[in-house]
Amino acid sequence: MSESFIKIPDDYSGYGLSHFCIPNHYVDDLEDIMIPWGLLQDRTERLARDIFQDLKDEPLTALCVLKGGYRFFTDLLDKLAVLNRSQAFSVPLYVDFIRLKSYENADSTGEIRVVGGDNMVNLCGRNVLVVEDIIDTGRTMKKLLTILEQHKPKSVKVASLLIKRRLDATGYRPNYCGFEIPDKFVVGYALDYNEYFRDLNHICVINENGKKKYAVPRGSH
Repeated sequence: MSESFIKIPDDYSGYGLSHFCIPNHYVDDLEDIMIPWGLLQDRTERLARDIFQDLKDEPLTALCVLKGGYRFFTDLLDKLAVLNRSQAFSVPLYVDFIRLKSYENADSTGEIRVVGGDNMVNLCGRNVLVVEDIIDTGRTMKKLLTILEQHKPKSVKVASLLIKRRLDATGYRPNYCGFEIPDKFVVGYALDYNEYFRDLNHICVINENGKKKYAVPRGSH
């Protein structure tokens, strides 16, 4: 697969917080803005166009991976809907939502379980687009794709807003990717740190103060 994404280099310093609107309750918790909201919107619009052109008039079942993927998912579908109204052909859209669980209490089970979503038998014979916020190592996505294939869809593709460069990555690449980013902990645009920062529009790098402030006390799980 060619590098059809925006690559953010390791030495990228981001934008200063003072140049954009940041909720006051997060100002002391962030290093910088890695990807401003406007750039997220423009890149998502291009991804929607790429997906639309690939599908032509074939129906699509868009499968949102909650919780972190919900804003990217919503914006992506909004832009697909605009294309449906303005092009010579249109893509019938169906939506579903799943959550993935890989932890029992504080310990990883080593497996993932699909939580929620309609009966996945409904995916049989359909074109499925998995919509994810970020791919870290790629292990979870590869396991999810194995689960989905058991339900015999016509095709399965993945759209991820972000993919992180990590030394322990599996090498997995989604079919559609917005940005490749350095191995930094990012929040905002529905990506969270212990359920905080989902209400932040931009994708930002959390600082040590933020990690300490919103850390989950030991023994609270």
